[in-house]
Amino acid sequence: MKRREFFRKGVLSTIGLGALGTSFHALGSIKNDPKRLAKNIIFLVSDGMSTGTLAMTDILLQNKEGRSSEWIKLYEENKVRRALMETASANSYITDSAAAGSAWGGGMRVKNGALNVGPNGEKPVPILQKFKSEGKSVGCVTSVQITHATPASFCVNNSSRNAMPVIAENYLELKFDCMLGGGLNYFDAQKRNDKKDLISAYKEAGFDFVKSKEELFALNGSKPIMGVFAEEGLPYAIDRENNSAVKASTPSLSEMTETALQHLSKNPQGFVLQVEGGKVDWAAHANDTAALLYDQVDFDEAVKVAMEFAQKNEETLVIITTDHGNSNPGLFYGNQANRNFEKLFATKASNEWILNQITPEFSTRQLIDFVQSHQNYVISEEDATTIIQGFTLGEDGLYNTNRLPVASYAKIQSTYTSVQWAGTNHSADHVELAMFGPGSELLKGFVRNFELHNFMLHVAGMPQRWMV
Repeated sequence: MKRREFFRKGVLSTIGLGALGTSFHALGSIKNDPKRLAKNIIFLVSDGMSTGTLAMTDILLQNKEGRSSEWIKLYEENKVRRALMETASANSYITDSAAAGSAWGGGMRVKNGALNVGPNGEKPVPILQKFKSEGKSVGCVTSVQITHATPASFCVNNSSRNAMPVIAENYLELKFDCMLGGGLNYFDAQKRNDKKDLISAYKEAGFDFVKSKEELFALNGSKPIMGVFAEEGLPYAIDRENNSAVKASTPSLSEMTETALQHLSKNPQGFVLQVEGGKVDWAAHANDTAALLYDQVDFDEAVKVAMEFAQKNEETLVIITTDHGNSNPGLFYGNQANRNFEKLFATKASNEWILNQITPEFSTRQLIDFVQSHQNYVISEEDATTIIQGFTLGEDGLYNTNRLPVASYAKIQSTYTSVQWAGTNHSADHVELAMFGPGSELLKGFVRNFELHNFMLHVAGMPQRWMV
């Protein structure tokens, strides 16, 4: 297939040749069969999850806790329909999260960096706005900023994913029912450049605005909820679980998911909820193995919550996927591979947390002891020296705002864990897609990302609309 034809296939939806017409229509309409309609949809995204991430998380849980991951268990028990999904954007074989999410959220491919704004300025109605207009309750849950690319891709139109202060205002206007994640800096008057006090504005508009787990759990669910539990992204799961103060104030992804389901499911017309394990992607960019695996476990617990809900409520479709691969990690063979990987069973901290505690004044002996006590392996004096020198040199990298030596530390770490990485950015892999519940029987074995938009509308019995 020529390059122009490849990208054109994703843009055809903007002129009316949508996903349903190309891939699912032959399976027949379900609109007149209420038993096959999905009143509720839970769309779970482990952002940036390469296949190796899924595999290593299952290996970790199998050998540390004696159980399969929830995701793999669904395959083992043959409870879900399974497919591969292609993930290109409108201008690249390799998508970013904004374009990937917009393919689902708007039903067309957009250029990397854009949120539901097409290559020619098209502005498809984002899917949560569509479902809200039909009387359903809607919301998003994420471990990164609630204004970040993936949740925003289901909600708004904007030419730039970086317009998070604007997106925070958009959410106020849209008055969605339950939005939970990080990103307090985009609501707080003291942190916004325009000094707008969005916290007060949300409260005046009738929202419950909460900033801690305790406040979240105390809500009675009578008002729409905006919950932000960190200035930017939430802490990595492994750092949350090993710090009692952070754990007491910061909800896990599964706790936020359960709260959102309790709130949204009160609507007799149904709901649509997007759940994102966003820090899986951040960990992959940093080649941070402990952060990656335990945030994938955190996401896996949210899958469990969603599946338990759907198995009790037979009108609920659960979709489990990722938007793209990232850095393609894997456990690689060596005489000590098993033993090395098992060191991760007792690790207590992410690389990010470790590096934020270290100062250039650390001696090599101090650093060796510190890493051993928190990450369960003993680095050499030579490696310790390299890490300390890295603070002087500094490193650039996505989400590495403090210019910590994350890449050099991760490279050294691979020797001790046997986990290796292909890079530090997104990949063009076809990715896992699984479904459970009404409508899942329509899933074919291979899907293009933008096709899921009309798929969701179709299984909910809604018209496939395209443009503003």
